[in-house]
Amino acid sequence: MIRRLQHVFALSEKGAKDFVKAVIWCFLCNISLMLPVGVVMAVIQYLLGTLEAEGNPAEGLWLYTGAAVLVLLVLFILHYFQYAALYLATYRESASRRVSLAETLRRLPLSFFGNRDLSDLTATMIADCSSLDQMFSHYIPQLFASIFSTLVIGICMFAINWRMALSVLWVLPAAVLLTAGSKKLQDLCGTKNILAKRAVADNIQECLETIRDIKACSRQEEYLKGLDGKLEYAERCAIRSELATGVFVCSAQAFLRIGLATTVLAGAGLLIRGELSFLYFLGFLFAAARLYDPLGLVLQNIAATFNAKLQINRMRAILEQPVQTGAETCEPENYDIVFDHVKFAYRENEGVLDDVSFTAKQGEVTALVGPSGGGKSTACKLAARFWDIQGGTITLGGIDISKVDPEVLLKHYSFVFQDVVLFRDTILENIRLGRRGATDEEVYAAAKAARCDEFIRQLPEGYQTMVGENGSTLSGGERQRISIARALLKDAPVILLDEATASLDVENETEVQEAISRLVKNKTVLIIAHRMRTVTGADKIIVLSDGRVAEQGRPEELYGKNGLYTHMVKLQTESQSWALET
Repeated sequence: MIRRLQHVFALSEKGAKDFVKAVIWCFLCNISLMLPVGVVMAVIQYLLGTLEAEGNPAEGLWLYTGAAVLVLLVLFILHYFQYAALYLATYRESASRRVSLAETLRRLPLSFFGNRDLSDLTATMIADCSSLDQMFSHYIPQLFASIFSTLVIGICMFAINWRMALSVLWVLPAAVLLTAGSKKLQDLCGTKNILAKRAVADNIQECLETIRDIKACSRQEEYLKGLDGKLEYAERCAIRSELATGVFVCSAQAFLRIGLATTVLAGAGLLIRGELSFLYFLGFLFAAARLYDPLGLVLQNIAATFNAKLQINRMRAILEQPVQTGAETCEPENYDIVFDHVKFAYRENEGVLDDVSFTAKQGEVTALVGPSGGGKSTACKLAARFWDIQGGTITLGGIDISKVDPEVLLKHYSFVFQDVVLFRDTILENIRLGRRGATDEEVYAAAKAARCDEFIRQLPEGYQTMVGENGSTLSGGERQRISIARALLKDAPVILLDEATASLDVENETEVQEAISRLVKNKTVLIIAHRMRTVTGADKIIVLSDGRVAEQGRPEELYGKNGLYTHMVKLQTESQSWALET
């Protein structure tokens, strides 16, 4: 049962056990609501008996007063444990759910993120988790508890008087069917509501990421018009979703109250015929009044469970994704990277690399060049197991990287990408990201080696300067040199460079190239280059075209073959003489 609950509600094992405890405590609380009814009936019976005997009613009331106090104490204790089982356990599970999602995302291949919108993942991590917190603290456990308590109380009613029990409970199946019958409509409206909200979030995020282009092209009005349309549609979807739920739930709850009328009518008829005592008649009225509250909650919770199912399915779609796993140790004989007949595609039947084979040796610089879309960046990222290949093998020092845990594998790699990512933190901590636990002196040494110590010390607070969102307060060259300082600090044996100088001016390019020359010394270096002059000093060049290795060898060897590499060099040489015509 625990495993079933884990699967259905996307719970951890402890969360499923806590869920069962919450249902039990809610059940006991629902049953305890009948205790005041029993006390009231006992008091009425005592008063009626005392009046018939012409005694003094006040003499024995202290006993019932004590019973009432005891009932209040029992109610307090039960509701205290119910609170702990519902809310405290729910929030513990909420923290566990978020950690589990984060851990799953951390171990997923990058191909997953390429097929999902960031705003959609953010909505699952934040909005869906928050909604489920409310569902499990206010709705779902009470739903199961109300069903069980209603069954128990109904059985007791039938044992006392089946006709009165039938007059109280006959409305329940009809009300439940009315609510449950609207499931398809509620699912449809709920799905549209979620998709509409996601579209709004996507549009807002797109604006934040492309605000400069929107302003540069004077597209503000068109963008805002489109956003207004999506907001209006999301509002309509939200209203329809709430209306679809509200109409059926309120109708079912209103129908449920008809049971009070049938209870009065049936009880009055039996009372007149002498087939029911007045005391039991009052008892059934009190019990019906107390019973319909949890029954109304059942109907409300059924509708809430329909909506929760949609969010649980979205969350399960992440949690059940196959994660990258492997050995917890990686001790290669050397740091040669070998591609052996590698095949890879981001999507089925859309090949990116086909039968790619080459070797990047330790102590050498291996450059990947070729036309755009040839698979250079893909090959570089596959070497670090950012994705898993569909055919062939990639080895590091003779070890198949697909058999190694990605985090263990990445300890051997340093990266310098063209697009540098900096965090909203100090420059010191952004560099220290390369090696956790590095001392300040080690960070300073790495910064000096990366030729960024000079400009850092000219900043208002030096190494304690906050760099702003993604390093917005720094220039492209400065961000690039900080990225190189990270790599120097990590001092990994394998270096992956993705056109680190492509977008820099001449002065910054010279600074960055000097920093790179320090970084790659005695390492296995795999570099992606679009400028042919940046790879003339490489030990080996791999020319990728249409996902295949077109040529490979030393630069002077390839140039003498008059092939694709020679063609690219000549084109770039000719482009350098280009000038604006006046």
